[in-house]
Amino acid sequence: MSAQLHLMKLCVGAESPEDLAHWQRRFGDGHAVHVTRMWPKRQDELLTGGSIFWVFKGVMLARQGIVRLDEHVRDDGIRRCALILDRDLIPVVAVPRRPFQGWRYLAAKDAPADMPRGRLGDAALPPQMAAALAEMGLV
Repeated sequence: MSAQLHLMKLCVGAESPEDLAHWQRRFGDGHAVHVTRMWPKRQDELLTGGSIFWVFKGVMLARQGIVRLDEHVRDDGIRRCALILDRDLIPVVAVPRRPFQGWRYLAAKDAPADMPRGRLGDAALPPQMAAALAEMGLV
């Protein structure tokens, strides 16, 4: 991750990164798309290798690279931002996060590291357990 800026978003409706990946596959091959109401003002910083970090049940567990931002207008005529994302969900070291609305900018220095390669095959912990271990500094 070479970007200096990322986004952080609660993953509402998905229980885990696997659940999000399954949901995104329903929309076909190619890039994943997430439509959001607000357009990031700092888009140039996001488009230099930025990712969206997904928070599941209070724990940041995965990220997806941001490919580009497209304008998306629904039937109501309101301009929205379609985040065009890499299909791959990359597991990250679990970090607890309090609830928030919308998305937040996340500085690269505050972003969790990708899960070490030796642990990529590990079964995912339930989000509550990952949060408890992260709170204790054990993940």
